[in-house]
Amino acid sequence: MLPKVCDSGRYGMSYAASEPEPVVLVAGELANRCKPDDGDTDQYATFGHSVPGILGIVRLRIGKYVIVITKCEKVGLIKGHVVYKMTDFEFIALRDGAMRDKDELTYLSLLKQHIKTGPMYFSYTWDLTNSMQRQQLTQNGPLWQKADERFFWNRYAQSELIEYANVNSDVSQFILPVIFGYVNLKKTSINNVTLTFGLISRRSRFRAGTRYFSRGIDQQGNVSNFNETEQLVVLETPGQETYSFVQTRGSVPVYWAEINNLRYKPKLRILDTAFETARVHFDKQKSIYGTNYCVNLVNQTGHELPVKSAYEKAIKILDDPDVIYVYFDFHHECRGMKWHRVQLLIDRLAEMGADKMNWFQSVDDPEKQISVPKKFQNGVVRTNCMDCLDRTNVVQSMLAGWTLQKILVDAKISTFGGGWEDDANFVSLFRNVWADNANAISSAYSGTGALKTDFTRTGKRTKMGAVNDFMNSVERYARNNFFDGPRQDAYDLFLGNHQPYEIVEPPFRDHRPLIIQSMPFISYGAVLMIGAALFLPRANDAKLSIRLFIGMWLVILAYSLYFIARHSLAYVNWPRLVPLDYVGEQEVVHPGTGKIKGWVMSEKSRIENKIRGLEEGKKRTE
Repeated sequence: MLPKVCDSGRYGMSYAASEPEPVVLVAGELANRCKPDDGDTDQYATFGHSVPGILGIVRLRIGKYVIVITKCEKVGLIKGHVVYKMTDFEFIALRDGAMRDKDELTYLSLLKQHIKTGPMYFSYTWDLTNSMQRQQLTQNGPLWQKADERFFWNRYAQSELIEYANVNSDVSQFILPVIFGYVNLKKTSINNVTLTFGLISRRSRFRAGTRYFSRGIDQQGNVSNFNETEQLVVLETPGQETYSFVQTRGSVPVYWAEINNLRYKPKLRILDTAFETARVHFDKQKSIYGTNYCVNLVNQTGHELPVKSAYEKAIKILDDPDVIYVYFDFHHECRGMKWHRVQLLIDRLAEMGADKMNWFQSVDDPEKQISVPKKFQNGVVRTNCMDCLDRTNVVQSMLAGWTLQKILVDAKISTFGGGWEDDANFVSLFRNVWADNANAISSAYSGTGALKTDFTRTGKRTKMGAVNDFMNSVERYARNNFFDGPRQDAYDLFLGNHQPYEIVEPPFRDHRPLIIQSMPFISYGAVLMIGAALFLPRANDAKLSIRLFIGMWLVILAYSLYFIARHSLAYVNWPRLVPLDYVGEQEVVHPGTGKIKGWVMSEKSRIENKIRGLEEGKKRTE
């Protein structure tokens, strides 16, 4: 039962203690007494300020919390509609009394970190979840009812409000759809023609996660790191004309995984080619976008070859004329930093019919106050590399520039002889917007900014850009092996893939054997002792004992590092909330001694019990 809420309007909301009553809507501000969520005090906090909106209501291990947006900043305007980026938030606990549960605080910490680092955008009057073209096909009604389920990022958090909105339509005004991704809207000009240039990237909430913990496809046909990017041009002329061009990116739609093992190149597994699941995926994509031009950028040799082969096998078996496969060996074709050669791919796409898929175009009728469509985009370029990040960003930005030129010619802003690239100010804007978009998508998936953005920003590959890419690659390695477990948990928690109130055993205990847990500390201690022996003052006649001392600790350090390398999977920071089905016992157990087999079996049993608990909890809920 939803707690009693005393207003949650667009600009203000008040909260009263949890009561088994339906929602009551009263005009006012967030003024009633609310309990702090840190559990460190028995005093009530008093809120007396308006809030921009409600992100949602979540139920954790012990209680429920309303997540309110407390600060936001204006990003820009789409046809007179204001778009905001959420910049701050607050959790309001719907309970009385102090709470000092350690696991509850861990859940709260995960949620707060996810919301803090996740770029989330909203509008009160514009549907950010749908492209311009899809908005033409939606019916009138509240924004949340028209929202695209894929990109309604806080859909799970809003589920209780939605449940009540189905009973009391007045509740709809409090349901605020939020997208996770990137929005940039700039008023600019090309050839002295004033226009708004915009870019909106929407990240799918299905199969969302981090780089190595979310790959490939699931049984429902959803792929990892799926993003829809819409480029907008809105002309500031009478009968305002709007142009929209949509691209997508997403993981290779077969069952595959890269298993972290502390090596720079993780272990690659092709689990199944998943032909029927791939068919489900592309059937969905065709129903939304039309013909799919599938640009595959993975390498055709070395580590990435099995992924390329599996993708091509799936495409061959599908044999669908509306799924057009285009392979481009990015690293081979653009070697020596010659990334302008991506034009070869664009020329090939044009030959295959991509130049005829058009874009969406509409013109406003001021008298009838409606937007009249003139053209529809009847296809989409779906681009992927291994991560759907760096190579994909370069290709998408060049495809966007290619299409932009055709749009400007159609709008009579440019001629075939001259283009937007002759306008230095707009070129700088275009490149920086696309580079910032690349960084936003990359940060959400890999934890760092994108590689190769020097080319996106300047049109040239630079040595300094290569150095920055090296630094980002090192940071990615560290994050993906040692820090991404909690980040994946935060995705699963916010999106409702893990529901804490259904789990009996807390998931945050370290079940590894003591020797596994202690070995990194032994390594740190060995380094500390060697450093102390080398740099601290010592007597002149102690050289032999110092050497023996250093030698002993070098042996200990070498053995500890060898042990960690041999049991590498036990030192990866794995997610704890939702089990990964591609990590098997045979990959964790030491091939010679099998000393940690007992730990693996206990972990396997614990995960099976957790899954059983989830299934039983869902049955009870139903």
